[in-house]
Amino acid sequence: MARPRQHAPETLHARVMAASDAWLKEQPVHTLSLRSLAREVGCAPSTLLKLYGSFNNLLQHVNIESLGRLRVAIDPLLSDGSPQERLQALAKAYWEFAHSEPYRWQLMFDYPLAQEGELDRRQSDMIEALFLRVENTLKEHQPALDDMQARRLGRTLWGSVHGLVQLGLNERLGYWQSEPLDVEELLDELTTTMLAGLKTMPEVS
Repeated sequence: MARPRQHAPETLHARVMAASDAWLKEQPVHTLSLRSLAREVGCAPSTLLKLYGSFNNLLQHVNIESLGRLRVAIDPLLSDGSPQERLQALAKAYWEFAHSEPYRWQLMFDYPLAQEGELDRRQSDMIEALFLRVENTLKEHQPALDDMQARRLGRTLWGSVHGLVQLGLNERLGYWQSEPLDVEELLDELTTTMLAGLKTMPEVS
């Protein structure tokens, strides 16, 4: 009897990522399982366990792909315009990514990230690189910032951006004159207010 056709690890990984992407375009992660993914790519669940070690590790690879997509969306916005224009563009790109990929976004923030090993390092490096883009832009706007101040302010700003994005996704930002408040307008107001405050401070303490 002929043996079942074996997939090369790289080919199988690409197929798993494509199947995960197709699933998350339509359905949340809690409906996804190792068995359903194996069925989609045409292999046994044990084959996926052999490749990834666990279903959790498989989902961490999906998160790495999501972080890569976010970087691709953000990087072109860093070359033109003033620091304020670039930060506002980054915030809007963050919102647009979350709005267009809600189930992929949900997986990144509702499912625990990797805690150790190569996956943890890869995710941490990618997240740190995204934060550095914000911190460097803040330092360009206000050269008086030292590295620690920029680090704290960058995370403060992006934590606020993330909160507005999350509230916008959940439609919890409220209304004004019977119309829902616009996420992009609030993001602009947030970045404008913080940067105006930084610019007028003779020294940042």
